[in-house]
Parts: sequence; structure tokens; C-alpha cells
Amino acid sequence: MGDSRARRAFIGSFTSAGGRGIVVTEVDADTGALTETGVSDAVADPSYLAAGAGGTVLYAVSETSQGAVAAFDAGGPDLRPLGPPVPVAGDGPTHLALAHGRVLTANYGSGSVSSLALGPDGAPQGTPSVLRHTGQGPDRERQQEPHAHQVLPDPSGRWVLGVDLGTDSVRVCTLDPVTGELRVHQETALRPGSGPRHLAFHPGGRHVCVLGELDAAVTLCRWDEATGELAPVVEIPLVPQDAEGPSYPSELAVSPDGRRLWAAVRGQDTIAVVDLDESFEKGELVATVPCGGHWPRDLVLDPSGRRLYVANERSGDITWFTLDPATGHPHPAGSLPVPAPSSILFT
Repeated sequence: MGDSRARRAFIGSFTSAGGRGIVVTEVDADTGALTETGVSDAVADPSYLAAGAGGTVLYAVSETSQGAVAAFDAGGPDLRPLGPPVPVAGDGPTHLALAHGRVLTANYGSGSVSSLALGPDGAPQGTPSVLRHTGQGPDRERQQEPHAHQVLPDPSGRWVLGVDLGTDSVRVCTLDPVTGELRVHQETALRPGSGPRHLAFHPGGRHVCVLGELDAAVTLCRWDEATGELAPVVEIPLVPQDAEGPSYPSELAVSPDGRRLWAAVRGQDTIAVVDLDESFEKGELVATVPCGGHWPRDLVLDPSGRRLYVANERSGDITWFTLDPATGHPHPAGSLPVPAPSSILFT
């Protein structure tokens, strides 16, 4: 059965590429279809979104050279800004998450992670604490310097993981709940040139999938929440060996039962389907399916785990798919025109 609480989905977009800001949609509980109900252009390039506890506060990065984060009251039918966007002291924030009463942003352009306090109403405030990454990778065009692309707390809440495409590594950090300062506990090196972009935790909490944007593969890792140790185990390709043209994976999702994962692959314009074994330390690419548009920037499961949604940035649409319960293969079910979409968030 579907999750009756999943009544709305918010879509972030690039206003600099013709997007309209944050698009608000209603979700049909029976079909999964999206219907636009509103839009907010209060923030430039709100490319990634996150929700506070209960879904009544919505957060958005402003992926600009003068990076910022904004908060909205999402408790009513329309989005109401909770004050102006607050600078994150970082360039081009691409991702954000909440942890210990703070909002964290991964700043791609400056290769850093910022931490901002939240006020009583949930709005960001004050001066950010900034952790600056160092290092580089072998790709001379993409890895001459750090490029933090995602920041995410682990399921236990004890650790914060920062994924850096420029340094081919994931930093496991502690977060001081009083000062908001992030401190590196461990930096896990991945294969040089892999360009890690995003990660997802396995439902069991003991493994992590790291998506490589530059090598079109996913790395399965062991995760020890007691020690904060991340250890790579095996890589799985996300495109067939005979695939032609560029392949730049953007996002991945793991099924609620942990049996498979899906990844959006730009350039190929496909959804990769990977089956995982019971150990979650082996896997196989079993299918690639057209994403229904061009340049899939984001891919998410709905709260029921029965549908997959893709934000196709360059063709300007959100497509959704029903998932075969036996094979996990996506089947096209519908689409909604949205200019320059970059992320999807269910609340």
C-alpha cells in the first residue's frame, strides 16, 4: 500500500536555465501522477531541497557563486519564505542536509562543507562554520581541486559524511552540536578518477553505496557506525561494456528491502538497475532503461518504494515509473513538464 502522508512533492530547478524556482505538486495516491499546484521564485537556482522534521519547513540551496541556503514554511498550500537566503560562505552549494539542529551544505565550487545554526522557526541564521577540503584527482578537467558534492548524516546520527568528486574520497566527520564545527574523523580514498558524487545507505545500516560520476560505477562499501569507518569492497559498472558516448551518473536509490539499486546516468539517458546479493557486497548490472527524457539530474523512490521519479534537466520534465515487484525494472507511467528540473523531494 502507498504512504498516505506522501501528498506533495517539491521540485527544485535552475532559474538560470529557465526554471521557475521551486515547483509544488500534489501526488495522486493511486497512480503516482504529479499535478502542479504552485511555484516559488524566491531563491535563485534552488537546485536541491530538504525537509525538516514533519515536513513543515522546506530548505533549498541557492547554487550560485554567492552560495546561500533558504527556508520556507511548507505547512500551508503555498511556500512562505522564512526570511531572506543566508550566505553559506561557499561557492555553488549542490546539496544540503539537516543534523543536530544545523543545516549543512556541500559547496561544489569552493570544495567545502558549511554548517549553519537554525532559529526557533527553523530558519538558518548566523555565521556558518566551514570545513574546507584539500586534495585533487587525476582528471585534469574535473579534479584539479576539491569539489564537495554531497553531505549526509549517517542513520545513527553520530557521523556526517561528505562526498568529494574532486578528491576521490569520502570524509567521515563529527559535528559539534554546540559550535556546529565539522571535524574530519576519517578520509576514505576511492579509486583515483572515480569522481564520487553521491552516496546512499543500505537499509540495514551496515553498508553504503557510493556513486562515481566520472567512472560510471557504484562502489559498495562496509560501514561501521560504532567506529565511523568506511571501507570500499567492490565496484559495479552502471553502463554496458559496449555503451558509446559519455556516461555521467547523477543519483542513486536503494530499494527498501536492500535487494537492488537504481542509478540515473546522464549522457546515456538511462536508469541502471543493479541486483544485490544477500551480503550486499556483490552486485550485477541487470538492465538499463530509457529515463524518458534528456540528462537525468535526479532520481528518487516515492515513500511507498513502488515508484521511481526522474528529473530530466535538459528535456524539462519529471518522469515517473512503476517498479516491477519481482525484477525491479521500471515501466513508464507518466510525466510532467517542468523547465530545468534538478531535484525531487517527497514530504
